[in-house]
Amino acid sequence: MTDLPAGLDLNDFEGGLDFSATSSDSPDEQFTGPVPVVAVVGRPNVGKSTLVNRIIGRRQAVVEDVAGVTRDRVPYDAQWNGRRFTVVDTGGWEPDARDRAAAIANQAEIAVQTADVVLFVVDVTVGATDVDEAAVRMLRRSHKPVILIANKADNQNLELEAVSLWQLGLGEPHPISALHGRGSGDLLDDILAALPPTPPVTEGGPRGPRRVALVGRPNVGKSSLLNRLAKEERAVVDSVAGTTVDPVDSLVEMDGELWQFVDTAGLRRRVHQASGTEYYASLRTAGAVEAAEVAVVLLDSGDTISEQDQRVISQVIEAGRALVIAYNKWDLVDADRRIFLDKEIDRDMKRVQWAVRVNISAKTGRAVDKLAPALRTALTSWEQRIPTGALNQWITALTQATPHPVRGGRAPRVLFATQAGVAPPRFVLFTTGPFDAGYLRFIERKLREEFGFEGTPIEVSVKPRKKLGPGGRGKAHG
Repeated sequence: MTDLPAGLDLNDFEGGLDFSATSSDSPDEQFTGPVPVVAVVGRPNVGKSTLVNRIIGRRQAVVEDVAGVTRDRVPYDAQWNGRRFTVVDTGGWEPDARDRAAAIANQAEIAVQTADVVLFVVDVTVGATDVDEAAVRMLRRSHKPVILIANKADNQNLELEAVSLWQLGLGEPHPISALHGRGSGDLLDDILAALPPTPPVTEGGPRGPRRVALVGRPNVGKSSLLNRLAKEERAVVDSVAGTTVDPVDSLVEMDGELWQFVDTAGLRRRVHQASGTEYYASLRTAGAVEAAEVAVVLLDSGDTISEQDQRVISQVIEAGRALVIAYNKWDLVDADRRIFLDKEIDRDMKRVQWAVRVNISAKTGRAVDKLAPALRTALTSWEQRIPTGALNQWITALTQATPHPVRGGRAPRVLFATQAGVAPPRFVLFTTGPFDAGYLRFIERKLREEFGFEGTPIEVSVKPRKKLGPGGRGKAHG
C-alpha cells in the first residue's frame, strides 16, 4: 500500500481507497502450448451451436432456430475430466454453395482440415439427407477421425431412429440431445478417447499473446482487416451488414509478435434495444471487449462519424480498455473528404483526442503495418505507473500555478496524490474538500500533457477530508 505523508490518515477522508490488484497486476497467464482441436460440422440447423454450448458448459455460441446464424469458425475453450481442448463451432456446410453460403462452407472445411477430431452432426428426426451424404464424402477426403452425432434424440424412441445412420459409413452413431444433455457425458468420454495426448503444462512460462478486440458498427471492415492481418480467410466477409455474429478468435503475427485478435459482431443498437440473434451477438461483443486488453475501433472513413460509432467508443472507455481508432477504407477518401473528416474529428472526437489513430485500408493493406506499433503505444500507456514522489511534485506545482476556484469562501486544496492502479491508470487525490468536475477534467488534461497516456483512458477521483464533528472527532460529510 502507498505510504501517506506524516499527519495524514485514510480514516480522515470520505470513502475508501481500493488498492486491490488490477487485471495487469495479476500473475501472467500460463502458456500451455497447443491443445487438441475438435471441429463441429454439419448441414445448417442441425444443432451444432447447441452442441458446442453443451460441451463447453455455458451458453456462449449464438443459438437461434434459424439456419445460418453461425457463419465463421469460432473456437471455444473446453474441459472434461481434467483435459483441456478447443471446440470449434462452424456454419452450416452445403455442397455447391454460392456467395456467402460458399464462404461459410469454406470456413467449415478449413475447420475440418485443422482439427484433430471432427464431430459430424446429423438431425436424427430428419435422418440422413443428400447434403449429409455429400458432407461424408468431404470428411473422408480429410482423413480425420470422425464421430457421428445423432442429435435431437430427445427420447428413447428417437434414439432408436439413430440406427438408420449406420448407412453413412462413419461407424456407430452417438444418439444425444444437445438441448437437454441426454447422452452428452458418454459423448465427451468418447471425444477424449479420440484426442491425441495433451502436451504438459509449462510452469512459469512466458506471457500469452496480448488480447485485441476488433469492434465497430456493421460493415466497417472488421472481418476484412482480420483476414488481411492473418493473411488468410479467417472470417466470412460480405457486403451485407451483420455477417459476423459470434466473436471470432485468431492468433495473428504482426511485426514479429503474436497477438490474439477477436473479430466481433457489428453493434447496431444498445443491448436492451436488440432482440434475437442481435441481442446475444451484442452480449458476446461486450464480453469480448471486457476480455480484451486493447480495442481497435474501426470507423468508415467515407462516412460521417455516427452515434453508433460514438457508442462503440464509449463502450470501450467504460470497460477501461486501451483504445486505437482505425479509419478504414482510407484508399477511397479523396482530398475534399479528408478536409471534412479532419473537421469531424475535431468536433465529434474531442473527448478521445488521446486515442491512438491510424489510417488504413483493410482491402489494399495500406498502412496496416502501423497497427502493431499503435497497439504497443496504447498498451504501454495502459500499464504506465507514475512514481508517487514525481506525481506529488507535479500536482503541487500545477495546483499552485492554477488553484481550484473559490467555493464557499475558500478554495479546496490537494493534500496528497497517489496512483491507485493501472490498466487503466487510476489516480486518487486526497483533498480538503470536493472538486468541481471541470477542475478534474483540467487535471486529467494536464496529466496527459505531462506524462503521455496516449491510447488509454485514465480515472481521476477525489477523496475529500471529512468534516469535523463536535469535539473535533471525524464525521463523514453529508
